[in-house]
Amino acid sequence: MIFTVHEGSLRVLLVRRSAPPASGSWALPGGRWDGTETLEGAAQRKLVDETGATDLYLEQLFTTSGLDATQPAAVAVCYVALVESGTVRLRSGETWRPAWHDVAALPGLAFRNEEVIAQAVSRIRAKLEYTNVAYGLLPEEFTLPELQLIYEAIAGRALDRRNFRKRMLGAGIVEPTGELRRSGAHRPARLYRFTTREPVFL
Repeated sequence: MIFTVHEGSLRVLLVRRSAPPASGSWALPGGRWDGTETLEGAAQRKLVDETGATDLYLEQLFTTSGLDATQPAAVAVCYVALVESGTVRLRSGETWRPAWHDVAALPGLAFRNEEVIAQAVSRIRAKLEYTNVAYGLLPEEFTLPELQLIYEAIAGRALDRRNFRKRMLGAGIVEPTGELRRSGAHRPARLYRFTTREPVFL
């Protein structure tokens, strides 16, 4: 499951299946594991194939079965990746066409993928409370309002600006860069960065 935030909404990458089963339906990107590489290596390779992105948050979330009615005993190992939208270059081509979809307005999906996505979104929301996972969704430097928009998109609700600022700075996961960003006639905005772009538990 590959997520990004674009225009204020949390989006997930889906592919239009070009072969049976469920040909023509939207589904999560994936593939069979042949045992010649690690599971994480296979997930990273698939991620690069679909988006071209490499500097991101990737984690194995859960293992499940029964997603494909034609293969009830098949096991699916589900990974989640968070990517900054500006770094993504979706794979081109008419077959197995990829596209971003708002998680709040998904089309009908194959293989009970809507349940998998709902579980992943719930886990990501929970992780915002005790990790720095949002680093995967932002460039190296950003403003606190930009960071807040990411949190709001994942949480699905508005957050109080003062409390958010206090929480982020108090947690020690972001720090000022010492630089300012000027935009038109507006007051220059202070830029921040994550203290590390590796997973951290608070």
